[in-house]
Amino acid sequence: MAVSAHAQEGQVVKLSAGIEYQRIARWDADQLNKILQVGTPAFAGITTAYSPARNAVRLYRVTYSSVVPERGNKPTIASGLLAIPEDSGTSFPLVSYQHGTVYGKQEVPSFPQQSPETQLMIAQFAGQGYAVIGADYFGLGTSSEPEGYMVKASHQQATYDMLMASRAVLDHLKLATTKLFLAGWSQGGFVTMAMLEKLEQAGVKVDGAVTASAPADVFVALNGFLNFPRKNDASWVNSLFILSAFSFENYYGVPGLARSLIAEPYYELARKAYMREPFNPADVPADLHKLLRPDYFDPQFFAASAYGRLVAQTQSYRWLIKSPVRNYYGESDEAISVGLGQLPMTYQRAIGSGNPVVEAVSTGQTSHRGTFATAVPQWKAWFDGL
Repeated sequence: MAVSAHAQEGQVVKLSAGIEYQRIARWDADQLNKILQVGTPAFAGITTAYSPARNAVRLYRVTYSSVVPERGNKPTIASGLLAIPEDSGTSFPLVSYQHGTVYGKQEVPSFPQQSPETQLMIAQFAGQGYAVIGADYFGLGTSSEPEGYMVKASHQQATYDMLMASRAVLDHLKLATTKLFLAGWSQGGFVTMAMLEKLEQAGVKVDGAVTASAPADVFVALNGFLNFPRKNDASWVNSLFILSAFSFENYYGVPGLARSLIAEPYYELARKAYMREPFNPADVPADLHKLLRPDYFDPQFFAASAYGRLVAQTQSYRWLIKSPVRNYYGESDEAISVGLGQLPMTYQRAIGSGNPVVEAVSTGQTSHRGTFATAVPQWKAWFDGL
């Protein structure tokens, strides 16, 4: 294959315009099939039928120049993964995968050994002849920024520039792509829809976009946790408030924002969690009434607060969508309600567009991880037919 001539494992290849790439691994078909048969069921808690991998995959870490829109387009360097099928082909359909919430800085696509969700995408798609890319987002991977959790424009910038950088690397490797697909789970579902919005604005054709367990409207998600808690709400919902509060404070430049939300006894613990400093996760209360200041359980106070106003802007579905979209949701998902899972489709219908391209698809009585594991082979079957 042509790629082997350009980069031995570990060797850094510099391209123009602030782009470089490094081959980090080669996973053979047996390793990919072990992910499908053993690794993913252990991660997701369910067994799902996947198409077996038929080829090995070469994995590259791509680093690229980008900018932080919320900080006046401050220059930054970001990282991501490029996975290329190892076969005789020189042209592949391309899937851009947007990862979910992580608690380790390197539990991201370009450190795939630490990212079970990325492993599934590599095994199911790259092992079946798709090129796969995935941005690590600002603040994760090799990035030196603070984490920008749910910071919309930065997510859009990181994913858009990762796509452009990956295309430059593929061109350097004398490889081409045919169709472009987007996919994402959980936080990555939000990012996928935000990326789709930016690509449509830029006139970049997207052949299909899919999500699983996507919080397309973060205000809806957090309002539900505060005011209408469900018996099955995840114990880790607390992290969504912590990560977003500190990220919004840093990226939108609102000093004291996180302190205004988080109850004083837990502020320092929450700060350590956001900064990835050593802390005991068991010390962070799962009970939001302990973690957060009591005022935030008043819906009107929450909506009018500085934090609530920023959360209300954090949505990725309120435009007239042109590309085919399928949003998969689980009916027993401990983080995403059925209504939230269906929201992009509902919105398109509510504005009277008669938009047939946005569909909500149930994966049945599946958990948050189970929804992802169940959706992935359905994603592939749909992409294969487009």
